[in-house]
Amino acid sequence: MLKVQIPKNRMNVLIGHLRDDVSLPRLEKGWEYFHKGRVAGIELRHGVEIRALVRGAKPHEVQIDLDEFGKSECSCPADEPCEHMAAVIFSLYTPFARPELLLQQLKQAKLVKNRQQQARQTGGRQEKRQERLEAPVPKQLPSVWQRYFDQQFYGFALSQQHSIELFYSAAKEKLTPLSDGWPSPLQELYRLHLLLFVMRKIEQFYQETKTSYISYYIETGCRTVGHQCMEELQKLLPSLDVKALLAECPAHWKETIAAISETALSGKESPLSWLTVYRSIWWRMADKTDWTADERKRLKRLLGSKELMPRRRDALVMADAHFSVMEGKDEEARERMEQLGKREARDFFMYLHRFYEKSAWERMLAWLRWLLPALQRAQAEELRQFSQYWMEAVQQQEDDAEWVDVMVSLLPRTYQFYTAYLLKAGRLKAWVDLQLANRVSPVNLYSLDLQTLEKQDPALLLPLFHQAVDRCIAEKNRTAYATATKLLKKLHSIYKKLDREKVWEDYIYRFAAKYSRLRALQEELRKGKWIP
Repeated sequence: MLKVQIPKNRMNVLIGHLRDDVSLPRLEKGWEYFHKGRVAGIELRHGVEIRALVRGAKPHEVQIDLDEFGKSECSCPADEPCEHMAAVIFSLYTPFARPELLLQQLKQAKLVKNRQQQARQTGGRQEKRQERLEAPVPKQLPSVWQRYFDQQFYGFALSQQHSIELFYSAAKEKLTPLSDGWPSPLQELYRLHLLLFVMRKIEQFYQETKTSYISYYIETGCRTVGHQCMEELQKLLPSLDVKALLAECPAHWKETIAAISETALSGKESPLSWLTVYRSIWWRMADKTDWTADERKRLKRLLGSKELMPRRRDALVMADAHFSVMEGKDEEARERMEQLGKREARDFFMYLHRFYEKSAWERMLAWLRWLLPALQRAQAEELRQFSQYWMEAVQQQEDDAEWVDVMVSLLPRTYQFYTAYLLKAGRLKAWVDLQLANRVSPVNLYSLDLQTLEKQDPALLLPLFHQAVDRCIAEKNRTAYATATKLLKKLHSIYKKLDREKVWEDYIYRFAAKYSRLRALQEELRKGKWIP
């Protein structure tokens, strides 16, 4: 069992030696020794020397010099830093963090180092210098821009929690100014490709670090930055002059469409919504009937394959149905989308948003009704967006009966949206009934909401406070009794405001008698001066 803890700076030095001096097989063997509890007798001598016993095929004594690691020794025959030393270092790391995460970090670092060495051996520095691309210029095709972007961030290291955010900032800062002074259509197209590059790298990072010790942070960063990229994309698209691009540089635009299609229709798992990018781009080309006709033919040809994976088939179905939406044939699109293996609400919010912007309320309502089954498994943010769109649509209807039924059917997940709407609509009794049904105590409600009810109809609050008092008594502890006493004080003020003092006196008398055997409650009632 570990009895000592070395300083963090010395621990960092030992980690560096594990990374640079211990081979991967020995590192993994050392982890196995540590994991199986074969490290014993660890002690610190003179502040600079670690000694321990590692039981492998036979016991080995390990001595690690914290000042000069090169002087460290092990009784095994190895003539280099060995697995027994690695096992001891893993043991020393336990007070700082989880050793299994350190193992993953070290393996990842060694993998990157090996790749870099292989690249140097196969390419050679002189050859790489000759292949280095110049900064992008307007006449180059987008594929050349993308190759330049890749070169600038080749080997970008994901070594900390905020690596994705740092990559995003660095890419924007370094690559955006390169298009300054370009003709307007190409400058917007360049910025679109910069966003596509960032998104492509995000997907690559996401896939490559699934087993990394910082995979959680990388995945979170990928989703956060991906969301930022999608927001930027939606702002950029209106300024993208597709007509001018087709007239002046059709090859540039053709490559752009091809690159987006290849990624969006692959069906690969991704933290990004590539299908949204694909559909948004094609929506900008609704009047280019020759282009859209060719794309639909291509999609139908791809859908004719009998060996499509489910995820890829869904992507192709979504893409094909989108062209029906573009033509205003929503019913035809929804019928097509019934073939989807999995219907995700987030894939359709772009339609709801567009209909909201165009005030196309009937189209929005039709899609909202169709999406309702998918909302049962939607995430919280998706449910929030759905509820907001429906709240906008309900204002265009003669009454809100349909919307209320939807909110009730999705309770308790829609509690926040439904309760806010009831207050806003002045349906106070329904608001109180909702709190009673969900057993929500007035203690957990906003004071402003309670003040609104007390001002307009204080009698509605009586059952809410009575229920809360009864639930506090049922808990049978002094803290709950103290809360009940405070609620009784508010309850008394409501009865007083309603000029029903006699009813209150009768209630408090029967209340005290009913719980006369609860000594702690009786004491709290005396403190509150409810009983003598």
